[in-house]
Amino acid sequence: MTDDSGHSGFHYSEQDVHREVTELESRSTTAARIFDLRRIIGGLFVLYGIIVTIAGITDSQAEIDKAQGININLWTGIGMLLLGVFFLVWLWLRPTPPPVPPATEADD
Repeated sequence: MTDDSGHSGFHYSEQDVHREVTELESRSTTAARIFDLRRIIGGLFVLYGIIVTIAGITDSQAEIDKAQGININLWTGIGMLLLGVFFLVWLWLRPTPPPVPPATEADD
């Protein structure tokens, strides 16, 4: 159904528009929290830290001797784990704040 100007006959009330904007804002907030870089960086460092730590635990004495007697995989893995946990704790203590809604104009 269209009128003479070619526009459809569907009209949205102010409440419909407000509800749609509120829904989009909540989706945006959820997406911002999911893709927070602290979550991604922390998760990757924890994952790789676990892998490198396991490699360090299972290193042979010959591999340790190559690194001048230091179990470099073990220490690097522990460091990566600590850094990853730091990022995840930081995210937990200081979550992403919700976006500030734009200022609405005062009704005249």
